[in-house]
Amino acid sequence: MSTVHFVGGEKGGVGKSVVARLMAQYCIDRHLPFAAVDADGSHATFSRFYGDYARPVDLFRPDGPDEIMTLAMEADRRVLVDLPAQSQRALSAWLGESGVFDLAREAAVKIVFWHVIDDGKDSIATLARLLERHGKDATICVVKNLGRGTDFAPFEASPVRNTARELGVHVVELPELTASAMQKIDRLDASFWAAIQNPAFSPETLTRMDRQRVKVWLQSWYDRLALLGDVF
Repeated sequence: MSTVHFVGGEKGGVGKSVVARLMAQYCIDRHLPFAAVDADGSHATFSRFYGDYARPVDLFRPDGPDEIMTLAMEADRRVLVDLPAQSQRALSAWLGESGVFDLAREAAVKIVFWHVIDDGKDSIATLARLLERHGKDATICVVKNLGRGTDFAPFEASPVRNTARELGVHVVELPELTASAMQKIDRLDASFWAAIQNPAFSPETLTRMDRQRVKVWLQSWYDRLALLGDVF
């Protein structure tokens, strides 16, 4: 069974692309077949860090996202889609006008939305819109990015959180990686595997402690994914 994973959050800077990269690395480490779709043309995250698996899709063309479903239906795989900010309207239009949920059911393709949030009020509002549009048609996972905030009490106390519970929405925390380590990895245009393993990176670019922090961080995320069962 194929699964399409839409990784978004509507807001810029909440860590959507980091979550998408983590999913790609998980698939590589676990030898799971996957395709990586760059729907965020301004950053092209997958092309930059996982170029061997990446392909671009223009989400804002009427038939641009069709390739996403083609990838899911032509082989059993995970299709990871890195969404740009402010893309939910275009994505929802495609899903609705093309009858994507009906097609997915016919083709036994599962659709999962990963909604990455920081601890700001806007993240709650964008989640509310996602739940209203697709909460009954798709599996939804909220990723609380601890690298983009630590006080998620307003989210936990919000009516949106209650709605999420009623819909069976999954909530998972993404631990924080030290900013200096992430900045070094990004400057090197390195995959997370390369950050840990590549001997070409000198101690001046990534120290032994940097590598160890990335290794622990990756495993912590993998452990959290495992707790979600067959969602991923």
